[in-house]
Amino acid sequence: MLEEVERWLADRSWSAADRPLDQLLDRKRAAGTTVSVVLPALDEEATVGAIVETVRRELMEELPFPLVDELVVVDSGSRDRTAEVAAKAGARVVHRDEILPRIPALPGKGEVLWRSLLVTGGDVVCFVDADLRDFSASFVSGIVGPLLTDPDVQFVKAMYDRPLGDAPGQGGRVTELVARPLLNLHWPQLAGFVQPLGGEYAVRRSLLERLPFPVGYGVELGLLVDALHTVGLDALAQVDVGVRLHRHQGGQALGRMAAAIYRTAQVRLSRGHLVRPELTQFERGPAGFEPRTYPVDTEERPPMAEVEEYAPRDVA
Repeated sequence: MLEEVERWLADRSWSAADRPLDQLLDRKRAAGTTVSVVLPALDEEATVGAIVETVRRELMEELPFPLVDELVVVDSGSRDRTAEVAAKAGARVVHRDEILPRIPALPGKGEVLWRSLLVTGGDVVCFVDADLRDFSASFVSGIVGPLLTDPDVQFVKAMYDRPLGDAPGQGGRVTELVARPLLNLHWPQLAGFVQPLGGEYAVRRSLLERLPFPVGYGVELGLLVDALHTVGLDALAQVDVGVRLHRHQGGQALGRMAAAIYRTAQVRLSRGHLVRPELTQFERGPAGFEPRTYPVDTEERPPMAEVEEYAPRDVA
């Protein structure tokens, strides 16, 4: 791992418990910073209501001073009761197609996140996926916290364990098979992110409005890479919020996600890139997430027909 990344891991990786709510409220009140929470949603009636209720209750209504100023669900064409459930739980619900109707909407999560900037006003925008189960308000307060307490931080991603069924740490298959290798090989400064594709992250609006948004699944990778190039590694951070439980997709859907992420990376690689044949992965240890770095096999053997010793076999 690059020395720069080792230092970054020590200086810019925190736990949600490091910043108590009362501290965040004091800093927010003093600075006058406003916070918007956005949930992109498509057919999430089973989970979106509980998320909205938790954010409203614990981060808006039960505090002496709200940590979250507005809570918006952007519905991207749900066929179920997502919009109804979200509104009943207390969110402001906006349909994707109602935002910037001059430009026809394209399908994809990134499209929804991009359009959400037009219907929110917070200085800090916090994105949260709408399919989370057993949701904790620390998913929001944890990643918003550094933006309220450290003016040098501009982009904060959540990190967490992602179990797959009963198997701990086996979720995030596209992260491990596609995104992490791409980042380690081409953008090694980002090798320290535990969940580079996670859908929970908070960003200063002043940065978000300067970044292009891939319209589909590549949005998380694209924003992270572009943020690195725009504001530098020290402006990025991550916060451990525990465990993330959500709906897992099938193999074909993951393949489509992987293709979109690869294409997003391909577009950015045209700008010039670094190649470093090492891969950093993470395991949770006694002190939290611990990096493990492994070499990536880059050598290739030539076709056997070109190997001199193979010629006698070919003749025989």
